[in-house]
Amino acid sequence: MGERVFADTNLFLRYLTDDIPAQADAFEKTLRDAAAGRLTLVVSPLVCAEIVWTLESYYQLPKEDIQQKLLAMLNTPGIEISGGEIVLQAILWYADKNVDFNDAYHAAWIESQDITQVYTFDRKHFSRFSGITVIISGE
Repeated sequence: MGERVFADTNLFLRYLTDDIPAQADAFEKTLRDAAAGRLTLVVSPLVCAEIVWTLESYYQLPKEDIQQKLLAMLNTPGIEISGGEIVLQAILWYADKNVDFNDAYHAAWIESQDITQVYTFDRKHFSRFSGITVIISGE
């Protein structure tokens, strides 16, 4: 296994959208190096959140397409996502429960911490997760 290096959001956006083909091609070479074990691309959950936000807001892709792109990224050899199990659950819930990625991530993180109650003003999204009791702050 090669050196571990952080991979920034813009690399994935260039590759997933191919909007700057030369950069997409350059990152494809890096992905091949990672798949061959010459390096490991380490990604934080915030990179995933930035990818989702950009693909939704700027590229206006549907949640299902974004979900498929992130699942493919998660399953790419040579990519290591910090807290990958939580991110995976968030990606699944993001489209399946039709919630914001950040809310899905928080719900997955809450579940991983054995927390069952959420204080929030956002009943709409958090009430979509079984096992979480929503408490509106101040009620």
